[in-house]
Amino acid sequence: MSDNDIALKPKTKVTPKLDKPKLYKVILFNDDYTPREFVIMVLKAVFRMSEEAGYKVMMTAHKLGSCVVVVCAKDIAETKATEAIDLAKGMGFPLMFTTEPEE
Repeated sequence: MSDNDIALKPKTKVTPKLDKPKLYKVILFNDDYTPREFVIMVLKAVFRMSEEAGYKVMMTAHKLGSCVVVVCAKDIAETKATEAIDLAKGMGFPLMFTTEPEE
């Protein structure tokens, strides 16, 4: 090679590594005022649970004080929790749901 020759190197492809979105838990808290039937109805309507699954989640929250209802993406978790709370408030019940990051 002469001094004027240029050696070309091939470019390497860089593909960005995407992280999976963080998951969030929707948590149901027990209260002494909301009827069990209403809690099950909310779980069926908002979280698309069966009667049996809704009953199990409601009883777990009743016995332990709280229960994880579902784990999903942050925006979905917040939307479902808000929808459930609004439904309960509309009927005059203090039913409470929160969201928090899954560990």
